Amino acid sequence: MSPAADRDRGETLLELLVALAIMSLTVVAVVGGLVAGIAVSDIHRKQSTAAAAARDYAENVEKHVASTGYTSCAAPSAYAPGAVGYTAVPSGYTATPVAVRYWSGTAWVASPCTDIGLQELTVRVASSDARATEQLVVVLRKPCGFGSTC
Repeated sequence: MSPAADRDRGETLLELLVALAIMSLTVVAVVGGLVAGIAVSDIHRKQSTAAAAARDYAENVEKHVASTGYTSCAAPSAYAPGAVGYTAVPSGYTATPVAVRYWSGTAWVASPCTDIGLQELTVRVASSDARATEQLVVVLRKPCGFGSTC
């Protein structure tokens, strides 16, 4: 065989298949990484939005208690978004008061109501697709003082 014939022999089918398999695996890995990045970014955005909404909701509850007065032995429904004037719930999210506990002087209790002027309210904001849920605990106290009868 002449040296010119050695240079023109080309690639074998096996070499082409191995190269194609390696390139295919690389493309699958890159596309998988992009898809995972997009999904995680979406979840993070929803968590950030829910956390900001939970803080806004808690601030509205505090303003409501400071302006209209403290309600002893309040049920969670007393702190519903509409009741405290929180109307800025982002689209695709729900805001709900989860639980109210009362300070008994030694511990937080759910019942019986031993409300002496401190309440612990848990509020939750969740996305409608359940990808993000944020909870916040707010401690509310009587504006006129702990243990007073105002």
